[in-house]
Amino acid sequence: GFMYDTGKGVPQDYAEAVKWYRKAAHQGFAEAQYNLGFMYATGEGIPQNNAEAVKWYRKAANQGHAGAQYNLGLMYTIGEGIPPNIAEAVKWFRKAANQGLAEAQYNLGNIYDNGKGIPASDVKAYSWWSVAKAQGEKQTTSNLDSLKNEMTKEQIAKGQALAAECWESEFHDCD
Repeated sequence: GFMYDTGKGVPQDYAEAVKWYRKAAHQGFAEAQYNLGFMYATGEGIPQNNAEAVKWYRKAANQGHAGAQYNLGLMYTIGEGIPPNIAEAVKWFRKAANQGLAEAQYNLGNIYDNGKGIPASDVKAYSWWSVAKAQGEKQTTSNLDSLKNEMTKEQIAKGQALAAECWESEFHDCD
């Protein structure tokens, strides 16, 4: 499936990639489930269908696939294929973030900063954005600069301590 998806060694053929991803996905292979979900989400090689994308992302996410967890969080955030649910989005972003996925860490920072669907927390936003920035997520720099101007020194110190704990635990005890 990957070979047809990327055109490596064979002509690129999304429909053929879907065929092979589906075979592996039905056998429980998380990477194929994730890829099949992505194909449904983008409509490559198959009619675009967000509900099917969610179904396959969820299968992969439940097996611990960080990319699927992140994409499932996005689907819950914007309500594609499922009703929007920020608490569920946070749950899936946190799972991906705790595996070190910087994009999920960045989105958690955004959610805590906005406080939509969960209580706002400048300290948690600062912590998640700090961790994401340390991993190279460039979008966090301006967010952190703006947030610092709104926080007390004590809040900043708390956010830094949370970020340090997150790093020390290798992302297992974050938030």
